[in-house]
Amino acid sequence: MQEHELDTVFQALASQVRRQIIDIVAAAPGCRVSEVVEHFDLSRIGVLKHINVLEQAGLLTSQKVGRDRPLYVNLAPLQVIHERWSDQYRSFWAGRLTRLKYAVERSNEE
Repeated sequence: MQEHELDTVFQALASQVRRQIIDIVAAAPGCRVSEVVEHFDLSRIGVLKHINVLEQAGLLTSQKVGRDRPLYVNLAPLQVIHERWSDQYRSFWAGRLTRLKYAVERSNEE
């Protein structure tokens, strides 16, 4: 994932409303936009703007089926972000914790 794509995902997640939309769609995959709108005191257009931001970030997908637009969560961008930073810091913290373990064991021996 390129830096501008990461920025797009983080910007999309910066909004509490958009995070709530992800939660709503994750709880009811295939739900329609109108079902998502019911959860907010926003206009349909306002919610659609948030949905479009999430789609541009790759966090939501939809496909127009007649008059319906079922929504689905795509967690792949979050997985990429998680792996990028968790893998990087996992070895750092594993090394630190190992050194702490040995220090505690040495102090217990004394």
